[in-house]
Amino acid sequence: MDYDMLKGLRHSETLVVEHKDTAAVYGSGALEVFATPAMIALMEKTCLMSVADKVGEGNTTVGIAVNIKHLKASPVGTTIRCEAELTEVDRRRLVFEVKCFEGETLVGEGIHERFVVDSEKFMSKLQ
Repeated sequence: MDYDMLKGLRHSETLVVEHKDTAAVYGSGALEVFATPAMIALMEKTCLMSVADKVGEGNTTVGIAVNIKHLKASPVGTTIRCEAELTEVDRRRLVFEVKCFEGETLVGEGIHERFVVDSEKFMSKLQ
């Protein structure tokens, strides 16, 4: 399949920060604010969902790289919107530009790479 036709695809997801999403719970910090690992998980989910039904039957994508900056703390109860755009395709490697916003304020941004895999083959290699 030619994934190049997906270039430019955009998708967004939202999340309301809960206690379980905080740095204190993740162990990545001591404060009750949106954890960087939780932000990265939201970014990965947004990218995954953007192409989930477009990579072909039996295929999925797996995350292979993140280069993210967390720019602003967000308290519990805040709504975070993540936006992803597929900016580069190299055969089965997909590169996304991702940004997270609290309202109109940018709270995180970076690049996330995913790779298209055959789900069954991928899992059989782990046996």
